[in-house]
Amino acid sequence: MGTPDFAVPSFKMLIDEGYDIISVITQPDKPKGRGNKISQPPVKEEALKHGIEVYQPKKVKDKEFVEILKNLNPDIIIVIAFGQILSKEILSIPKYGCINVHSSLLPKYRGAAPINWAIINGEEVTGVTTMYMDEGLDTGDMILKIETKIGNEENAGQLHDRLAILGADVLKETLNLIKQGNAPRQKQDDSQSSYAPIMDKNLGNIDWNKSAKDIYNLVRGTNPWPSSFTSYKGNMMKIWKSTALDNEKTSKQPGTIIKVSDEGIYVACGRGILVVEEIQMPGKKRVKVQEYIKGNTIEKDIILGEKSEQ
Repeated sequence: MGTPDFAVPSFKMLIDEGYDIISVITQPDKPKGRGNKISQPPVKEEALKHGIEVYQPKKVKDKEFVEILKNLNPDIIIVIAFGQILSKEILSIPKYGCINVHSSLLPKYRGAAPINWAIINGEEVTGVTTMYMDEGLDTGDMILKIETKIGNEENAGQLHDRLAILGADVLKETLNLIKQGNAPRQKQDDSQSSYAPIMDKNLGNIDWNKSAKDIYNLVRGTNPWPSSFTSYKGNMMKIWKSTALDNEKTSKQPGTIIKVSDEGIYVACGRGILVVEEIQMPGKKRVKVQEYIKGNTIEKDIILGEKSEQ
């Protein structure tokens, strides 16, 4: 059971290791992009390449679909970024349980967007956890964990791709331990838990009163989606890349453009200065500031973020 790109490396690993995948359950096809063209989930695309049966129930807990699952009679169900909650009835179907691959070091960052929030919150380390699923949200007993450092300049898209591959490695080891009957089972300490809610478009709206480091982390954590943004003279300016000069001091009001050069747009923050290096203006491609200012003007002393809407 899986839907987006994150689940594909683990799915490929199961195929490469010769597991008998009796079916794939994924979310329904959805319209995507500007043309609203119907597109298939990445996991479905991969399954069809290998001639594996695909089910796309709107609600996995519907009685008819639960009966289909019971008839499939799987030994184990692997769940990776599936996008629907599994009922107690479904969790009890497979002999070896439902195993989830989650992109955080549980119990930290339970929920839909652990990769983004780890970066936004300035974490230096994250990882992947496999667990036996229960009825709670990412609360099941843990099996294995693997840690990885978050790169200083790594954005959410880059970390996502790394953790997807790590996830396949951890799942491979987890399944071997389950087959041998040696899989550990560790309860989560709920007092150490934190929540990573689903990403919202307005989350990227920059508050220049925050520190340069916090804004820098927001820019990384919302790249590639939903992206960070501010307004410049009433127009939305997306910010794709930046550098934080957290110890630089300025008496300017937060959001004020201090200077513009080939290095970028220097903006006063609540603490420190943010150097904006890559931007995207309405209807334009994302470009380095160095390129943008060759044919356009970014004015000094303008205050960013006034009447910023998306």
